[in-house]
Amino acid sequence: MKIDEIMTLIQAVSESTLTSFELSEGDTKICLKREKEKSKIVTVAAPAVDPAVTAQMMSAAAGMAAPSVTAGAAQVSLGAQAAPSAEGKDAAAQNKTAEASGNVVTSPLVGTFYAAASPDAEPFVKEGDTVKKGQVLGIIEAMKLMNEIESEYDGVVEAVLVKNEDVVEYGQPLFRIR
Repeated sequence: MKIDEIMTLIQAVSESTLTSFELSEGDTKICLKREKEKSKIVTVAAPAVDPAVTAQMMSAAAGMAAPSVTAGAAQVSLGAQAAPSAEGKDAAAQNKTAEASGNVVTSPLVGTFYAAASPDAEPFVKEGDTVKKGQVLGIIEAMKLMNEIESEYDGVVEAVLVKNEDVVEYGQPLFRIR
């Protein structure tokens, strides 16, 4: 049995209402037991495994990559740090502009920003609109869930700092209200 198959079993049992699960395949036996919302893995018997395979499984389980992949990732990572993107500069400029004046409404999560409830609908707010505390300003989609972004302030929308369908980060300024 492969490590990814075992991990799939663990996840399936964790997400189910089962309290106990046993699987026998060849000379391998796996028992999974849960006690009051806690999962416990008990391995009863396992076949002998080549040490090289064991080391590879352990590094995969620890989230490490093979040495050649790690070296390549390091090079890519260094390259990305050496040349900051234009989007990063734009976001930094927006942050400074947003802090200049007015109250700033920031993104509470990472996701895709939508200015309207549907593609053909009018935006929730535009620059110059008067808003009240609790009024919906936009929507952020995260993991297929639509999260309404409500105004934290009464006032006039001075600036909409993101465009429709922009990917937004946690804490990124979305609106400036004065």
